[in-house]
Amino acid sequence: MTAAAAFFYLFAGFAVASGFMVIAARNPVTSVLFLILAFVNAAGLFVLMGAEFLAMILVVVYVGAVAVLFLFVVMMLDVDFAALRQGFQRYLPIGGLIGAIFLIELVLVVGTWTIDPGLVQAPLGRAAHGETATNTEALGRVLYTDYVYAFQIAGLILLVAMIGAIVLTLRERTGVKRQNIAVQNARTQGMAVDTIKVPSRQGVEV
Repeated sequence: MTAAAAFFYLFAGFAVASGFMVIAARNPVTSVLFLILAFVNAAGLFVLMGAEFLAMILVVVYVGAVAVLFLFVVMMLDVDFAALRQGFQRYLPIGGLIGAIFLIELVLVVGTWTIDPGLVQAPLGRAAHGETATNTEALGRVLYTDYVYAFQIAGLILLVAMIGAIVLTLRERTGVKRQNIAVQNARTQGMAVDTIKVPSRQGVEV
């Protein structure tokens, strides 16, 4: 067995096991941690396939942002998971039906898929022609040349969505102090620091 095959079985085994533990763990925090482990092992599989850019994006975006956000939300919100599980038996039949459909689809896909020999020889062909660009460099060339306008439009849409989410969630609430940005920017050193001379053997009333 080669080193690549050994690492493949290692990453694949940990990915499948951690994916199972995501749904089997009783503690939501533990489930999120197993989800992060599954993402890391999937990134290792991408590296073995030569797609280092996808591996980096998986670690930076999903592990560094999405999974950590899930972890913070689960840890900070006081969610009664016992109450959420009360309706589990009621939705079990329809959930089992959907799971069976997905299982049949996976069996059909795995049982009928084939590998195109041309796809396997494609990386060797590029190396034979002297193209030494990495996967990340090749994607960058395509993304910022042929699809640069689509990339900019996608970034603009995400910016508008982020601003819209902030505007929709920013509401006036009683008892919650709001900061004035103009006042904060106009603060000087004298406004920020106030020196009080405290008499000897006397406290300060806060």
